[in-house]
Amino acid sequence: MLGQNPPETAGFSPDGTEGLDGPESGRADALSGFISSGLPWYGLDAGWQGARDLGSVSTGPDGIVEFGTLRHGDPPATRPDSRAQRRSVTVLTMARLGRRPVYKPGGEQAGTVEAMTVGSAAALAGVGLVQDNWPWDLETSLRQQWLDQQVELAYQVSDSLAGPPWQPLTLPVGQQQQPFHYRESPYGWVMAASRPDCFLAAYGRGVSAYSLAFVRVDPRLYG
Repeated sequence: MLGQNPPETAGFSPDGTEGLDGPESGRADALSGFISSGLPWYGLDAGWQGARDLGSVSTGPDGIVEFGTLRHGDPPATRPDSRAQRRSVTVLTMARLGRRPVYKPGGEQAGTVEAMTVGSAAALAGVGLVQDNWPWDLETSLRQQWLDQQVELAYQVSDSLAGPPWQPLTLPVGQQQQPFHYRESPYGWVMAASRPDCFLAAYGRGVSAYSLAFVRVDPRLYG
């Protein structure tokens, strides 16, 4: 378990997951990945009054959970006529994992997985932001090209967080004031920070980043 203290949870009501089938069964399956990961999950505090939903959990080639996301607000637009202004914030929690070997089934080393860093969290948040903004106004043949370019740019600008386009932003995380690396783009904003128990990042649009506060949360209270 990466976190040593019991989680601070935002003030909203839980819903159960036992004895369910259909969509709720799928939610229970997704939830199990969050609960078994050992990550100290973070989300928005009780000041957020909008929807809260499970995102996804990502594992490395060795099966270790590397990061996951919790969504707040409106879901991504999935139709060309979904033009309404969206309000959304996605919070990404990343494990503090060092460089580690990966082995084949027979025990032979097959390579290594690079260490997780605050830059890694910033890059993934930047990728998440552009993936949430599918360019319906472009021709079909150009959409994937646009996305590939924007993903590459998200990684490039996260190589160094020490200067532009990044700027400092301090926000509450639990009972502490946490310095973040923050940047804006035409599609929204991205932020990332290094904490003792994880790397914490977020991205959003239609919501002012300056108004947010984060706390440890229980994923069972999402969805």
